Formats: sequence, C-alpha cells, structure tokens
Amino acid sequence: MNASMIEKIFADTAYIRTGGSEEERNTAQYIADHCAAYGLQARLDPFVVDMATIKDAALTVQDADGETRQIPCKGYLCAGSGEVEAPLYYLTAGGDKMQLSEIRGKIVLIDGYLGYWMYHDLVEGGAAGFITYDGNVLYADRDIDQRELRSYVCAGAANGKKLPGVNINAKDAVTLIENDVKTAKITLCQEEYKGSSQNVILDIPGKSDRVIVITAHYDSTSLSQGAYDNMSGAICLLSMAEHFAKPENQPLCSLRFLWCGSEERGLLGSKAYCANHEDKLGAIELCVNIDMIGCTMGRFIACCTSEDKLVSYISYMGREVGFQVAPYQDVYSSDSTPFSDKGIPSVSFARSAPGNTAVIHNSYDTVKSMKTSHMIADIDFITAFTARMANAAFPPVAREMPDNMRDKLDRYLCRKR
Repeated sequence: MNASMIEKIFADTAYIRTGGSEEERNTAQYIADHCAAYGLQARLDPFVVDMATIKDAALTVQDADGETRQIPCKGYLCAGSGEVEAPLYYLTAGGDKMQLSEIRGKIVLIDGYLGYWMYHDLVEGGAAGFITYDGNVLYADRDIDQRELRSYVCAGAANGKKLPGVNINAKDAVTLIENDVKTAKITLCQEEYKGSSQNVILDIPGKSDRVIVITAHYDSTSLSQGAYDNMSGAICLLSMAEHFAKPENQPLCSLRFLWCGSEERGLLGSKAYCANHEDKLGAIELCVNIDMIGCTMGRFIACCTSEDKLVSYISYMGREVGFQVAPYQDVYSSDSTPFSDKGIPSVSFARSAPGNTAVIHNSYDTVKSMKTSHMIADIDFITAFTARMANAAFPPVAREMPDNMRDKLDRYLCRKR
C-alpha cells in the first residue's frame, strides 16, 4: 500500500464511529469494499451490543454559600434512569477502606475511569450515584466524553444494580472542589435496548490448516476521529491483506484478518468472535494484533502475551532487519487479550507516543498525529514478522500461556483484584 492510499483512507474515515453506530457499520462496509478492490471477499459478522439513547441528563450542585448551578454533563449510557439528590463526596483514594466507609448515601466524585472494582466498591459502599470527569484543565476545549456503564461491570461487580452517573469536564470537576460543593443532584433518563455491531472477517487460505489471526479494531470513542487509535491498525490489516493475497506471497499458514468492532466499549468485537466461533479457536496458533501505529513521535513496541522466547525473537529480528523495536512480556489492553485468554499466544504491535505528542480518546486524535513514512515502516515490519510466523515449518511460538501471563490475564479481566 502506497503513501497516497494510506492518506486517502485516513481522509475517508475522518469521522466518529462509536461501537454499534451507523457510522461504525459504514466503516465496516468501507473496509469490506477495499478488500473487494483487491479481489478478496470479506464478510460482516454481526454481534449484539447494549445500546442506549439519552433523553435527559443533568447535574445540579449547591455551593457552600447556597448558590445552585447547572454543570454541563453527559449521562452514562446503560446506567438506568432516575433522579437522586445527595451530599457530594470526593473519593481521592480509590479502594481505601476508610474513605469507602464514608460514601453511603452520597454522590461520589471519582478520578479516572469507572472500572470494575471501583464500581463494585461504590455499590457495596452504598453510594447513591457517581460523577467522573475527563479532559484536561490546560486544554482550551470543554469536551465531555460519552461514557457507559459496561454490562460486565454492572453484572459482575454489582449483580445488575445500576447507579445513576454522569461525566463532566475536568475544569468543572476542579470547580466543584474549589467551591466546596456540598450537595449534588443527578437526573438521568434514557432508553436502553439491544443493538448490533460487527466484525469484518477476511480469510486468505494458506497451504496448511494452521491459522494465524490478525486483528485490529476500527471503531472510535465518542469524541475521536480515531486516526491513531485505531484506523492506523485497520489500514495495516488492509495493506497486509493486499500483500498476502498475491500468489507469490501465499503463506504456509492460513491467515484470518479480523477488523474488530466495538473495541473501545470493552473489547466487545474480539470477545464476541471468541465466544461465537469457539470451534475455530483450536486451529489458531498465534494472534498478531495492531493497535496504534504510524504516529510521528514515540517508540515502536511489541507486547507479547506468550512465552518470553517471543520477546527475544522479536528483539533479534529487529536488529537483523534494522528496525527499532522494544518488545516485552505483558497483557495489552486490546483485541489480542480475549484470544490470549483462550490460551492463544499473542503479540500486539504499537508505536507508543508520549502523551504530549499524540493523545487518544478525545478530539485531538486526528491525522495530524500521524506520519506516513512511519506508517509504511511499521506496516513493513509487521508484515515481515507475520510472514516469518506464517511460513515457519513448525509453529515457532508455544501454544501455551505461562503462569505469570495467566495471572495478569485474570487481573486484567477482573477475575482477581
């Protein structure tokens, strides 16, 4: 894939495409159409996702001097409907037992994301509702991300109990504490229903029944065009498909390309694939995942959820071909993880940018963060690595999950705290 085509795809997909939306489905069809241009038949593989439409969301607070104000907010999707008014409590140390003993009957302001264990603590502690915030007090914008109460968080940690919650901008969160806000009222009204997202699947048959699955998500978050995270990875898969489709590049292993939907909503596409196609997982010997490559700044990494020998192999290969890569063994927060949880070794490739040069999950994730020559170099290395794996006479990576990786998977997937 040449530079002009890469730039065209970035331009064609410079829009928000959240999981389950019409825009996400249009992007899936766009990817399938590109495959067809190479003479390849990709298919859309739908799966069910929780959806919601917010009808009303409001946050009203009362300052220490008695002044009542409305704070701009977005209600949490799939967090039910209702109205609650209670004292405001700032939970500065998540998980601290002393603070958690004080949240009963209060609306809790928390730092960062609302994770599985945090929500568990809120429900167990008797919180009346919650407020999160995002953005940066140093940024000019007042954007607010659209967040959701994920089904696995609600079902697993709280036995289905839903607390009303809203998300606000960081500037307003600071103001709440500066003004010693005493009480808050959350109003949330929404329609919840079942919708549909989709993976895009393309098979390139090899000369054997062995399979390597190659994954990248193509959805974005609610504020983001998602050029870096992760149209860059989706483009990489298109380029690799074009390469391996050529008769002279037919691999020994069969290749299954999987563009995952709804990754940003909790790896829903890859989880759905592993659940709905469990009978096909036994043939897969490796998952190669691409999530965020080609940015202008940053180092190229390879996160191996596998035996540590793969770390050494990638390090040696990088030196052999003259490509700077920093491999390590860990669990990567991306679509490789559901495959690794099924015992399939994986490697996730990314060009990891410093936070002050490229950011994700907000309106600053655009093509401005990208460098086309880095995209091409990253794609070439990933393609060369995959070709080596796919043309090996015997699977090079042991199909087993080391105990240390199994423990990290348990913690990442909230089976352990």
